[in-house]
Amino acid sequence: MDSIKYCNEVMARLETLMYQELSGMAHWKCEFVGTDFIRSKNIQGKSVPEIVENCVKEMKAAGIVSDITYKTSPDGIMLKLKVKNCMHLSKEVLVEEEGVAPYVCPIANMVLDQIHEKLKFTTSYKAKQAIDQDNKQCLVYMALYKTGDQIGQVSDWLKNDEDREWLENQPSQILAAADRKKNQ
Repeated sequence: MDSIKYCNEVMARLETLMYQELSGMAHWKCEFVGTDFIRSKNIQGKSVPEIVENCVKEMKAAGIVSDITYKTSPDGIMLKLKVKNCMHLSKEVLVEEEGVAPYVCPIANMVLDQIHEKLKFTTSYKAKQAIDQDNKQCLVYMALYKTGDQIGQVSDWLKNDEDREWLENQPSQILAAADRKKNQ
């Protein structure tokens, strides 16, 4: 039996049911899914890039992903992860096939957890997650707010983003104005 496939199927069904039961608000309750793994590692870093790189190193060593590339916006508010060959990709595809935009990303949760734990950021949120099954990757965009004064600041998420054209055609679990317009 393929235990990863089985676990992803179970998680996908759970995510879909939870999303439907909570009327689409489940994504606000799932930021700790996946953090146990990364908390068991000795992640070190004094900056967002150092934290991301050390998290990626541990996830690659464990076989959770084959690679993750990342970038931050010049103002430091946006963090983009491009996750390749994640063991959870099939879960995301199953959730999407059920008509639910994927909303639980253990990989993003691990990185955000360590940013909060090590750098003491005030808050963050996952703004967009898109699944690219053809290229076996996910794109995850997160907002990072180091201080309370930064909350509410926005970045031009897609300025100079090599994935812009593809991403603009993907559904989002976040009710951003552009996404609402697409659905009307």
